Amino acid sequence: MAYARVRGGARAPRDVLVGAALGVGAAYAVRGLVPSRAQLPPPARPRVDAPALPEGEGLIVVVNPSSGAQPQLADPVRQIKSVLPRAEVVLYEEEAGALPKVLEEAARDAARLGGVLGVCGGDGTVNAAVAPALRFDVPLMVLPGGTFNHFAADLGVDTIPDACLAVARGTAVRADVGRIKPLAGLGPAGRTHGEEAHFLNTFSLGSYPELVRSREHWSPKIGGPPATLLGVVQILRTGRPLRAVVNGRRRSMWLLFAGNGAYRSVGIAPVRRHDLADGLLDVRIAHAGRFARSRLLAAALAGQLTRTRVYAAAKPQRLVISGLPEGTHMAYDGEVRPAPSALLIDKLPEALTVYRPTAD
Repeated sequence: MAYARVRGGARAPRDVLVGAALGVGAAYAVRGLVPSRAQLPPPARPRVDAPALPEGEGLIVVVNPSSGAQPQLADPVRQIKSVLPRAEVVLYEEEAGALPKVLEEAARDAARLGGVLGVCGGDGTVNAAVAPALRFDVPLMVLPGGTFNHFAADLGVDTIPDACLAVARGTAVRADVGRIKPLAGLGPAGRTHGEEAHFLNTFSLGSYPELVRSREHWSPKIGGPPATLLGVVQILRTGRPLRAVVNGRRRSMWLLFAGNGAYRSVGIAPVRRHDLADGLLDVRIAHAGRFARSRLLAAALAGQLTRTRVYAAAKPQRLVISGLPEGTHMAYDGEVRPAPSALLIDKLPEALTVYRPTAD
């Protein structure tokens, strides 16, 4: 095309060369901000001994077909059985009860057999399997099968056969688990109360939970991408900052993000993780204030986000949040729930054994 533009006289050779240089530079910049799978080392530490099930005996897999429409899930049962013929596969149906209850029963049976709990679905489905896996101390097999499969991707599990081969060979790693504990009282000395929740990917307060709620409301009517765009427009027009106390300091925020492990990208939106067992929370806050949204956008476009006062980032091991207004929602691993008035975010280091394929 460049040759045609020069030959036809539409552009001078110098203009074409400058444009090509700008294009190549932009490509390398984007590649640095959003690395491809080949650029990232697999999160392969720490390795751990796990049962090797060559034919799948002792493996119980719960498949959630409503997690999303993935091409590889045309027949997940067939794919699993082709590698692990003696595995037990449970196709989840709403008539069987709530998904956490089904996963609880599967984890109990797997523990009795000395086997493995498997789960096939998106990040929300995988999240529901964490508590049963921890409670019954069974390794977890994660099969990507949802609209979003962030944990499986960071783990290095791209397809169902990838996960099946890892179970057959017994290759596994330890992964941290993020924990959300409701607090009675304010500050770090507050007593915990209520049922705790877990997250493998991210936790957030502020604009993102509202975006997810808006997307879930509109997507059945107009589709996913238009619903997301509509949600962003609504937040920009009508959104209000969230006021809360974070680690003893009162803040007004558009967004608070906490990742289970350090993410590679700089900014509010996470990209990928190098390590699933680093013991850290990746906390990022977009502060409110005069023209805060415009300043955030301008800083992000200029690549100066870390230098603007409306953005803050840290990597602590725990986070105490209190003073949340009634009606506040939180999001974790893509699921939105009502938030307690005060909560503790911390980590369960290397608490989960999860299968992943070897690097070779």
